[in-house]
Amino acid sequence: MRAGTVADIAGVAVGVVFLLPVLWLAVGAFKPVSALGAFPPELLPIPATTSNFAAAFATNNFGVFLGNSVIVGAMSTVIVVCLGLPAAYGLSRTSMRGRGGVLTGLLVISVFPVIVTIPPLYVALRTLGWLNSYQALVLPYVAFNLPLAIWTMRNSLLAVSPQMEEAAEVDGASLPRTILQIIVPQALPGIFVAAVLTFVACWQEFLMALSFNSNAAYQTAPVGIALFGGTFQLPYGTIFAASLVALLPILLLVLALRRWVVDGLSTGSVKG
Repeated sequence: MRAGTVADIAGVAVGVVFLLPVLWLAVGAFKPVSALGAFPPELLPIPATTSNFAAAFATNNFGVFLGNSVIVGAMSTVIVVCLGLPAAYGLSRTSMRGRGGVLTGLLVISVFPVIVTIPPLYVALRTLGWLNSYQALVLPYVAFNLPLAIWTMRNSLLAVSPQMEEAAEVDGASLPRTILQIIVPQALPGIFVAAVLTFVACWQEFLMALSFNSNAAYQTAPVGIALFGGTFQLPYGTIFAASLVALLPILLLVLALRRWVVDGLSTGSVKG
């Protein structure tokens, strides 16, 4: 057996192992409540039911939590990309003094523990009157995800040949036009990686969402799922169904990233 074939089989096996929790989540989401605690466990949801999804959306208003996650994640991602792209361009194209310190500071901020910032952020947001609002999450999400996005986009911009910018300058193109029409198409893979990483981080963030928004009208999906049930009972079927629905946007983003990476690499060239 060839070494490549062995590596492929090993890769598939590892992938199956990592997918098992997701598959079990999907099975549990379609099981009736009476079958969730059965032993030995049933491998297939027979008979399948959608009552768990109905309970998640009709009884627990999961649609509101899901919409809040989309709003907060989309707003944070757009702001991070819009602020991070000029910063990444400056750090990749200029030789300013202290650039190494700036990059080191960005790296430190990106790994800073979130829990340490909760008390001062809570006080600041309360003073501004921003608790129980979208900006209570968008502002810290942008602050925490911007450094990693700048690093990611900077590395992508470094791979773009400076000769393309010089050719555009000779042709009389302004700097904004050069960035938008020459640099951005070449750097699309890195830009979309930064956008997806930001959105995923915002989508799954729990601690700040729980601390800053106690009003259900502004709570996100992770907080909503955590608050399902009561003191003496946990609706596991409803939790499984809501978790499966919350997982779908991430899968769609991964597919979108693959498509945009291919498009960015194939169309990001300058024709003579």
